[in-house]
Amino acid sequence: MRSYRVHLVAADRRRDPVTTSGLPTGVGTGVGSMPGADPRAAAAVVNGELDLAHLVELPGRGLGSDLIGRMAAILVDLPMDTATWGYRLAQRESQLTRRARDFLKEDLDVVEELWETAGFVGTGRPFKVQVAGPFTTSASVELPNGHRVLKDPGAVRDIVASTAEGLREHVGEVTRRLGARVVVQIDEPMIGRVIDGTVKPLTRFDPIRAIPAIEVARALTELIELLDVPVVLHDCSRPRWDLLEHLRGVAYSIDVTAPTDVDLDGIGMLIDRGDVLVAGRVPSTAPKHPVNADTVATGLAAITDRIGLNRKVLSESVVVTPTCGLAGASESWAEKALAVSAEAGQLLGADPTAL
Repeated sequence: MRSYRVHLVAADRRRDPVTTSGLPTGVGTGVGSMPGADPRAAAAVVNGELDLAHLVELPGRGLGSDLIGRMAAILVDLPMDTATWGYRLAQRESQLTRRARDFLKEDLDVVEELWETAGFVGTGRPFKVQVAGPFTTSASVELPNGHRVLKDPGAVRDIVASTAEGLREHVGEVTRRLGARVVVQIDEPMIGRVIDGTVKPLTRFDPIRAIPAIEVARALTELIELLDVPVVLHDCSRPRWDLLEHLRGVAYSIDVTAPTDVDLDGIGMLIDRGDVLVAGRVPSTAPKHPVNADTVATGLAAITDRIGLNRKVLSESVVVTPTCGLAGASESWAEKALAVSAEAGQLLGADPTAL
């Protein structure tokens, strides 16, 4: 049997700076997913490399363990089951729901054990959990009639409410188990399609309406306010600054390896108003050319220089991550990517003017 070395950071390590929103900065973190199907191995890497560790997602385990499947364990009073092409709302609890809950319980048990061993329990150390956002869930899950949930405005409202209640319970359990400062990441990779009205319908004769950015922002704001914890909105597709204009008090997690002029304006807006950029800068799969923390930190400093921001914002308003989840990476690169993210975050937190 392969053995995994747990090299958790000592409990007496320096406390990381915290933004006014409660999100730690001067750190790196992961997006969520990891390669493989061994929760203990993945959690050991995540908690060993990161000051802002996160609950692992292991899509390699199959149904009920991917981004949408995990929602079967999160949603309240909205059972899910498998469908021909993915997932569907169901009338009663299904085998999928039980499977997803078992995966989630196993992942939490593993983290709790690791934290107890390291002496982290009850210290208020930050810890991040990730769930699919209500709009990506609504765009991905079917109603019993085969239409996307997004087709029915009332069903979308139910998903928003159910996600909020399920997340409250999830955050409460993590807090109880770990004694951590919980950060919630809401994954919305399909939110751009929702706003643009390009989610694929059941038939081409029955299109799904676009939902204006301001309506999406209003629903997400209500959800965030109910949680009362720091929230990160993650979107691995094209950044939607039209949404962020209406959505305040949330960190924004995006790929910043090749920002456009529009992206630079959006990043400036985000930081100027006091919110946090969760900067995807480390490749999510092994690159052809070497990547290290110095080049990642220097690249982020160059972005602030282009915008015209004081480099001190790098230590106050930036968290470093891989560009997206690591499920498609090798186990060795996943560990390396998290280590580089963590070290780059520490460089930003130490003295960004020296980069």
